[in-house]
Amino acid sequence: MSNAGLWLLAAAASMGLATGWLALSLPAHWRQVFSADEVAPSYLRTLGWLALSVSVLCCFKADHPSMAVLVWFTLLPVAAVATAMALSYRPALLRAICPVFLRAR
Repeated sequence: MSNAGLWLLAAAASMGLATGWLALSLPAHWRQVFSADEVAPSYLRTLGWLALSVSVLCCFKADHPSMAVLVWFTLLPVAAVATAMALSYRPALLRAICPVFLRAR
């Protein structure tokens, strides 16, 4: 796999984490994935925005700016739909992106 391919793979993974973390930062989705007595950590939203930034930087590292923006805007709905499908059909899958050390105590 080429260097650009690895950067794009990193961008896709980062985008997937970002949409998952941003979804889990909402109380309704947090209760859907975890028990109702836990509260979503406040820093999940910050992690989500940071992962979005990392994904755009990976896209810019992989390609020239006009293509990088196109790829990033294409990855965004793909990751959002994947997260929405996971929340709809298998919400427990999102536990994998929020391990114990990221959960509120």
